[in-house]
Amino acid sequence: MSYQNHGKQKSLKRRFLLILGATTFAFILALGLMIAFWDRMPLNLSKVQRYIFGSLVILYAILRFSRLFKKDTDEE
Repeated sequence: MSYQNHGKQKSLKRRFLLILGATTFAFILALGLMIAFWDRMPLNLSKVQRYIFGSLVILYAILRFSRLFKKDTDEE
């Protein structure tokens, strides 16, 4: 098993941002799923509009999650 950071430990800032980003991803993903599939949520949208809006929110969560692992240029 090879580690990319070669024994270097992540900084406290980097670890905090990773945890914060993962938490944000979980909340945005849950919000997207609630919008798309929770019928009792008080939104004045048709079912198709709810699915579209919920899927856009889920795509945004995936985009944020993928940006969590983007390497900073100042940390190289």
